[in-house]
Amino acid sequence: MTEKAISRTPTVRSFVYREGRMTPGQKRAYTSLNEVYSINLQKPIDWLNLFGSSKSITLEIGFGNGQSLVDLAQKNPDQGFVGIEPHRPGIGQLMLALQEKGISNVRVIEGDAADIVPARVPKGLIESILVFFPDPWPKKRHHKRRLLNYPFIEVLADRLKVDGILHIATDWDEYAHEILDAVNCCPYLSNSSSIGKFSQRPSSRLLTKYERRGLTLGHEIFDIIASRTQ
Repeated sequence: MTEKAISRTPTVRSFVYREGRMTPGQKRAYTSLNEVYSINLQKPIDWLNLFGSSKSITLEIGFGNGQSLVDLAQKNPDQGFVGIEPHRPGIGQLMLALQEKGISNVRVIEGDAADIVPARVPKGLIESILVFFPDPWPKKRHHKRRLLNYPFIEVLADRLKVDGILHIATDWDEYAHEILDAVNCCPYLSNSSSIGKFSQRPSSRLLTKYERRGLTLGHEIFDIIASRTQ
């Protein structure tokens, strides 16, 4: 399935650039490995041939430094993985790890998922979508920047195959309940733990540095898992 290149400018971004300095290794990987691992948004994306037609695709939104993608790709070499991330140091870090570990079943899209997913990811294609520890934008005046609102949850559900899985994790209590309500209200999703309930953290979800930081701060961790029903 190939889609046409579409460009649009989001009115509110779900992130701000906090790049900091890239390490020499990250910069080298970002520069030299782009053609190997990156998906070029200037061209239509042939999704069915990214990894071969027999491979299902998992999409991770906001992969940070790529720990989860590396872990999942190593454990599931028969599957394809695509990560969306706006920050270049994290992209460079992931590419460096992919090269060092000889991982070939991961591709990267640089940019804002709020813009990319509706325009560039075909409906009914993705096996699972992962969103782990998105920015909670805790101040009330910034809530409009939160990525996981009801309209975007509906967009994500639309991109899943029937029986495909949406898995979200956060350590921000109020945001977790907001996301849970959005998932429960979406007519295309069925909460895996029944309506109004959070899920147990599955063993397949790697404990990342963001989660460890939340636990150190005494935060409760919330997993929300739902499947596409129709």
